[in-house]
Amino acid sequence: MSEQNQENGASEKTANGRPASPLEEPSAKRQRVEEPAATETAAGENGTAETQATTQETQPTKKVDARDNRDKGYAPIKKEYLVDVSELRAQAAAQAQDDDAAEGREGGDDRDGDGKRGKKKKAKGQNTERSFGKFDDALPLCNSRAFYPEFSPRDCRFGDRCRMCHDIRKYLAEGRRGDIETFEGKCPVFIKYGWCPSGWKCRFVRSHMEEVEREDGRKELILIDNSGKDNKSVKKDGGIAASEGTEAEDSRPGVVNVVAMSAKIDMNRKRLDFSEADKYIGWLDAVAKTNNKNHHRRKDEDGDADAAAAAAAATPAEDNRAQFVDPPFKPSEKRRLYFGPETPTLAPLTTQGNMPFRRLCVEMGCQLTYSEMALGMPLLQGVKADWTLMRAHESEVEPPKYNGKIPVYDNARDLRFGAQISGSAHWVTTKAANALARFCPHLRLIDLNCGCPIDMVYKTGGGSALLEAHGKLERMIRGMNAVSGEIPITAKIRMGVRSSRPTAPAVIERLAFGSKEHRERLGAPGCAAITLHGRSREQRYTKLADWSYIGECAALIRGYNEQRDALTDTAAEPDPSTLANTQDGGRLFFLGNGDCYSHVDYYKHIDEARVDSVMIGRGALIKPWLFEEIEKGQYLDKSASERLTYIEKFVRYGLEAWGSDELGLGFTRRFLLEWLSFAHRYVPLGLLERLPPSINERPPAYHGRNDLETLMASPNYKDWIKISEMFLGPCHPGFQFMPKHKSNSYEAEG
Repeated sequence: MSEQNQENGASEKTANGRPASPLEEPSAKRQRVEEPAATETAAGENGTAETQATTQETQPTKKVDARDNRDKGYAPIKKEYLVDVSELRAQAAAQAQDDDAAEGREGGDDRDGDGKRGKKKKAKGQNTERSFGKFDDALPLCNSRAFYPEFSPRDCRFGDRCRMCHDIRKYLAEGRRGDIETFEGKCPVFIKYGWCPSGWKCRFVRSHMEEVEREDGRKELILIDNSGKDNKSVKKDGGIAASEGTEAEDSRPGVVNVVAMSAKIDMNRKRLDFSEADKYIGWLDAVAKTNNKNHHRRKDEDGDADAAAAAAAATPAEDNRAQFVDPPFKPSEKRRLYFGPETPTLAPLTTQGNMPFRRLCVEMGCQLTYSEMALGMPLLQGVKADWTLMRAHESEVEPPKYNGKIPVYDNARDLRFGAQISGSAHWVTTKAANALARFCPHLRLIDLNCGCPIDMVYKTGGGSALLEAHGKLERMIRGMNAVSGEIPITAKIRMGVRSSRPTAPAVIERLAFGSKEHRERLGAPGCAAITLHGRSREQRYTKLADWSYIGECAALIRGYNEQRDALTDTAAEPDPSTLANTQDGGRLFFLGNGDCYSHVDYYKHIDEARVDSVMIGRGALIKPWLFEEIEKGQYLDKSASERLTYIEKFVRYGLEAWGSDELGLGFTRRFLLEWLSFAHRYVPLGLLERLPPSINERPPAYHGRNDLETLMASPNYKDWIKISEMFLGPCHPGFQFMPKHKSNSYEAEG
């Protein structure tokens, strides 16, 4: 009987070429969710030494004392650093909030129900349930005064009706908080660029202002400009020209992909010309109707071959060809992409994937970056928040590292920054891609999110819902490819919606070749690269990423060249001119994503799963120097002072991106705290008993090697605020911060 059970267990593990799900195994064999799967090594295959090493890894670690709970998915902290908090554990558990409560959903959320809880107008945008208070000046300064000398203001377009302050001296004395004393009281933006785009609103303004005496004896306050450049147009944008649609932050130094307010207004009022996109969308709709009609006709004829042939002759494919409009660029004429082992990629991260954090990662060695996910419809409506996500730093438009030898790839034309969008209809994503190509000249690619698990996106038919709508997904890729100019189109997917029914192979085949009925007439959709997150929508971000499944899909893509050669029917083979990246058949790059936390994980996935590169999400949030570890091929035990230096850099980059005024400081503080909600989970290598570390192992209560290291490891958001005050000064009285989650296992990444 025991032998039969062993055989059954073996058959479960080998099903579909992957280990059986923990939910499908007997309870006695089921592993804990937090623990990585044990490596299976057959006795006699790898030698005695390897077998002994494997046995040591799979056997439970012997406890040091009662405080040691490493067998529960906790990081193996050395005994001398453990802290006994047994009496406080029950109290902490009673006070802990769940993830929904942390996002302000104690009373439920209409997006997760039937939407009939009430007629109260819902706020637009993402993460609308969390409040960060108000952090603005007590007496706001009018933009007609904010960037100009005291005696040379611009006319206020509101005149006497303006409720803002027009007296600079009164504003400096009563309308704002005092100057910040951090950074030695000197404005970091002014020190770097020689001028400050925040003007009189800067919280370091006394470091770049002076009082001069005029010939008539009057003393005038002026702003210092040592940049040596003509910034009049910049000041005009922030001042009186604000009425014409431009804004002060549109002229931040070192920022690209800035879209003029006039273009956003045109989109909002539906005045932007989408005639070319409309033609292609109309043609796609006609093709879909024809295919649907033919499908139902064949179904009604119930397999009658003669009738089916007659119906096909009655509605020839040329009718669709007559409605076809050639795109500006075919997929084969687009800019070539490259992904390789030397190009570790930062995943698109909602909230945390902001420009200062991406800039920090690029400085650490990250080669490719993505914007935060933008929703297609708000982009078409000209919503400022979504278009702001498309901005990138000038360091992100430099070519990535390249060690390959692809003849058609021009590294000098390549850049690092790509945009990710989401949509629930093909016409939305098609027009959004067209708008991005027209207004954002510095984009490496446009990525379609097909993996976002949150209900707000999924229930509208976007994100991971596309994994079960292959026809719509194919139309999206085709439409985006036709109107995106030279910018390639890629997709990011998950294993499937449900763990028990993975659909990634079918989705990959659709993206690579298109449906069988479309290959003759349309060719391939032209998807240039696919990224697979090794979890299902059902799993969200729990359990371990299934890299064995990612490896199977990578093998499927590697076999596509052989599959093309094996196609003897030329009508079934896609047109080579519609395949992206190369002229000789179209190289489809494939990236894996999930649980990469060290250079060992990175190169292991490349060698074993044989993906082109690895996309990194939470691992980079916890330790951005992961890219540096990958580049150097070794562990880096960063001290607390080094990590504090990275926080200082983030603050400097945040002040450059969002401004050094009160609002800019508030945004910088808010996003710094969002990052620290992940960064505090880093356990210094010197405190661990074994390597490599695992992203899914949570540390028990411990103290660091010094007080600063202990502070940076604190899970209490009040300690994170203390860290922010080291560089941004005391918080604004109206500032609030509520942690997004208690467990920090949540990551808003598609």
